Amino acid sequence: MSAIGRRVIVIGNTGSGKSTLAAELARRLGVPFVELDALHWEPNWVEAPAETLRARVCDATSGDGWVVAGNYLTKTQDLTWTRAETVVYLDYPLLVTLGRLVRRTLERWRRRELLWGTNRERIHRHLMLWNPNESLIALAVVQHRRRERFATQIRDPRWSHIRFVRLRSPRATAAWLATAAPVESERAR
Repeated sequence: MSAIGRRVIVIGNTGSGKSTLAAELARRLGVPFVELDALHWEPNWVEAPAETLRARVCDATSGDGWVVAGNYLTKTQDLTWTRAETVVYLDYPLLVTLGRLVRRTLERWRRRELLWGTNRERIHRHLMLWNPNESLIALAVVQHRRRERFATQIRDPRWSHIRFVRLRSPRATAAWLATAAPVESERAR
């Protein structure tokens, strides 16, 4: 785990498992887990003003270690990527992310799960497949078509200090994660 450092960002398409992987990495590293969606969404699915989001991100990543889950490149990249040591990019096939997204959304809706203390899934909105501003399913398709923007970021000289890990399947992610050292050995150094 020492090879990835203590400031890690996990990016990828909606439904790829960014939050799940980031939470596990944070646990193993013994650092805070920062979910950008939790900082971005206000009650009733209202986006936080840009200044508010940026202040929240600065506060959440002010320490010497953290694992951030989420993209929000146009809003927060200059705050997090400048300090990141590793960016993990989950670049999965569209059918994988769609399957995960639909299962996750239905399960959250069925359980009436409260997301980030403010919102619940609105299943009828996700069926608006023509509107990526309302439907996570439509958003996943749009994001998948634009996924090369992440690959472009990897090649950008501004981020030459960052170690990039591009994982193309859940199996590859599990194999990569299995090579991680336990938290105890990281803390013992």
